[in-house]
Amino acid sequence: MRALQWQGVNKLAVGTVPDPELRNPGDVIVKVTKTVTCGSDLHLLGGYIPFMEKGDVLGHEFLGEVVEAGPDVRNHRVGDRVVVSSFISCGNCWYCDQKLFSLCDNGNTNPAITETLWGHAPSGCFGYSHAMGGNAGSHAEYIRVPFADVGAFTVPDEVSDERALFASDSASTGWMGADLGGVQPGDVVAVWGAGAVGQMAAKAAALLGADRVIVIDRLENRLSQVRRHAGAETLNYETDDIAGELRERSGGRGPDVCIEAVGMEAHATGLQYGYDQLKQQLRLQTDRPIAVRDAIHACRKGGSVFVLGVYAGFVDKFPLGALMNKGLTVRGAQMHGQRYIPMLLQRMAKGELVTEHLATHTMPLEEAPEGYRIFKNKEDDCVRVVFTP
Repeated sequence: MRALQWQGVNKLAVGTVPDPELRNPGDVIVKVTKTVTCGSDLHLLGGYIPFMEKGDVLGHEFLGEVVEAGPDVRNHRVGDRVVVSSFISCGNCWYCDQKLFSLCDNGNTNPAITETLWGHAPSGCFGYSHAMGGNAGSHAEYIRVPFADVGAFTVPDEVSDERALFASDSASTGWMGADLGGVQPGDVVAVWGAGAVGQMAAKAAALLGADRVIVIDRLENRLSQVRRHAGAETLNYETDDIAGELRERSGGRGPDVCIEAVGMEAHATGLQYGYDQLKQQLRLQTDRPIAVRDAIHACRKGGSVFVLGVYAGFVDKFPLGALMNKGLTVRGAQMHGQRYIPMLLQRMAKGELVTEHLATHTMPLEEAPEGYRIFKNKEDDCVRVVFTP
């Protein structure tokens, strides 16, 4: 079958790989109908996640049709249209029982790397390096889905492919940030990043009752989508005084909840960006924590900061003093998709959550390397590129 393969830093190619096969009785094979780029893929492409091997298949956000099912699969049959959580979870361990699905003890078949890095291993993820299990990704014609009764969800007839696709990761991740960040009715919420995840976090905050939602970015096309589809206010960090505006719009206190949806390759203006970029390129730190710093400084005393952006290791100049002395609650997580996808599909069916606008570009799988070039460089007002195998 055809698949998009990692060939080295900033090198991708569409090639031929073996068709997936059932390995366990709870597996299904899905024929991928739509699969989409994600900002976290760019960390793999740029070599910032150093556990990729040549030939690895990328992609973790997808939708398709079940074409084969193992004997223990109960919730799905051949022909079902399903959207699949990007993180792989068994549904039976202690963490799954706590609905912390991306922390599953059994979804990562190669836990030693992350146990060494972080003390414990999170679950596995499709197409996201051997640190996350070395699972083949979704930028392919077919994909094997382990624990299918836990991680795959039948799409309601009234929900289009284009809408359901983003329940796989972007909408689930964004909703998790607002939910676990503790958004309450009447809150002022600030979101750093107006990509797909940031937009979904902003929409989730509004649906959870936030009084004001403010999204910070530098790309006007994305900020325009935020205003139109999430109904949120926007700030441009290249032209606006972010800290001053956030205080002004929150009664002088600062936002109640700050959600960081940028990640380890954050951009900024001024000397701090040059400092962080140089240290990252020299591998004196693994990640650029600019947006996290800004969120911690902007958040009101006693407020909550939730880190949605992907980080890999170590950062410099982390404002620990601000965190402690302001009494902040700081959380982070990879997405607990199984916790949110059923509810999101229901909201999508009712028209409460729309996502089609995020797919600004659609291309056949053969053009995926060019799609990633456009996506990485944010050309042609690109937000996400959808591939059709």
